[in-house]
Amino acid sequence: MSVAVTPRVPTLVPAGTAVTVPPRRSLVVRAAGRFGKALLQICVWTVGLFWLLPTLGLFIESLRAPADNSATGWWTVLRRPAQLTLSNYVNLMQNKDILGSLWNSVLITVPSTVLVVGLGALAAYALAWIDFPGRNWLFALTVALIIVPVQVAIIPDAAVFRALHIYGDVPAVVAFHVAFGLPFAIFLLRDFFAGIPRDLLEAARVDGGSELAIFRRVVLPIGRPAIAALAVYEFIWVWNDLLVALVFADSAHAPITYQLLSQMRTFSSNIDLIGPGAFVSMLVPLVVFFSFQRYFVHGVLAGSDK
Repeated sequence: MSVAVTPRVPTLVPAGTAVTVPPRRSLVVRAAGRFGKALLQICVWTVGLFWLLPTLGLFIESLRAPADNSATGWWTVLRRPAQLTLSNYVNLMQNKDILGSLWNSVLITVPSTVLVVGLGALAAYALAWIDFPGRNWLFALTVALIIVPVQVAIIPDAAVFRALHIYGDVPAVVAFHVAFGLPFAIFLLRDFFAGIPRDLLEAARVDGGSELAIFRRVVLPIGRPAIAALAVYEFIWVWNDLLVALVFADSAHAPITYQLLSQMRTFSSNIDLIGPGAFVSMLVPLVVFFSFQRYFVHGVLAGSDK
């Protein structure tokens, strides 16, 4: 009587599909990794606190009475929090010179930002996608203008503004900021616009779109992150400017930075007015930055994968 023998078929395991378990790290390695991460966090927090310490001190000084600021340091508020008061900010809001300088800052910063972004975007689109003689040479000249220092043009521009009878007024400050902001704006936006797919623009031209319509309906929506980043950068730069205001603006049309400088006394600082004024001046750029933070980050990172 014969017995049937069932052949053994080996189990085949596909190559590369075996589950591998990572080697277990030793206790020393794990402790070193956790300690290194904690040490890094401590270093970051320490650097951040040292960086913010002067700003914190100025903010506390702005909340103390002038007599307290003259008698003791700002750190004494940790033991005597009753020193804190809002009287300095109330007095600031009643100062007509400070309020007028804040309005002058708005009149200078907003038109400068709008003109730089608008004219820069139009010029960048032309240099990126419109063929005309000398386009590359014009772009090279624009890039070269970025390295021209502001101090070089102060005296010639002052003579031009005097001839135009706008020296000392807001238009002179705006014109100077626009002239020196345009080269960087064109350079930044031109590189971003050049990365737009050509087929997208050609399809818009085949559909009968004019260059202005293509710029408005295709380029601007795609370039919104870069445009927003440029607008935030230009706004903060113009708002915090002091040199141009000192040269081209008189006291009646001076921005907040000029007015805060004028509050400096001969032998001491008028901290009860400068402190609140500095923080009110900081508030506007902070609001603008956090309002456009998402676009600003996208614009800064745009083109990083090219």
